[in-house]
Amino acid sequence: MTETYEERAARLERAREIVAHEWRQFQEVQGEGGRASCQDNPAEFEVQRLGQFMTWPMALLDSYAADLADADAAGRNLLTEKYARMMESTEPERYARELEPHLPGLDDERVAAQERIIAVQVAWARAFHHDYPRLGAAMRVLTTGQDTLESTSFETYLRGELGTYSDATLALYGDLVNALAGAGQNLTWRTVAYTAILAGHANIEAAEASQPPIPPGG
Repeated sequence: MTETYEERAARLERAREIVAHEWRQFQEVQGEGGRASCQDNPAEFEVQRLGQFMTWPMALLDSYAADLADADAAGRNLLTEKYARMMESTEPERYARELEPHLPGLDDERVAAQERIIAVQVAWARAFHHDYPRLGAAMRVLTTGQDTLESTSFETYLRGELGTYSDATLALYGDLVNALAGAGQNLTWRTVAYTAILAGHANIEAAEASQPPIPPGG
């Protein structure tokens, strides 16, 4: 079914509300080295997160908005939890000692559901890097095996984010991934296309052309 102008406007409004809510939680994230520079750049945060949320249907946006509100009511911070979960790969000993005991547990069925989604999205991201190498070069490295203390991969970031979703939100997100896969579409492409337009480019091809050339052998 084609989305009406009113439906699209309502989705955009809800997505902006979510970005604003995430930004408030993001301001409370405490990094080991103090406040990160990205915590003082609301415009960049909005472009990156809105690009993602504009690919979501309204039911998924509503569910995640409820997750954020429920987290506030329970004294939790989903942004803090996301970055903490990412450290399972980048700093596993510290994660096990200091962070994991304070995070909501995820059972085997939940982890398996997340990993099925992650496998599809890593494949999409890899295809995007191949088709748009200049934009890909400016993005995160792809896989958890490439993580370092200074660089967290797309796979690890996604795993951390999915781990903060409620079961209801994860199920709806999985439905989105399955629907796009069934239609032969790529969620990475859709997200970056929205992000490119929000950043002021005419389209994703213009964004690719605006990036510096890949050095030989790069």
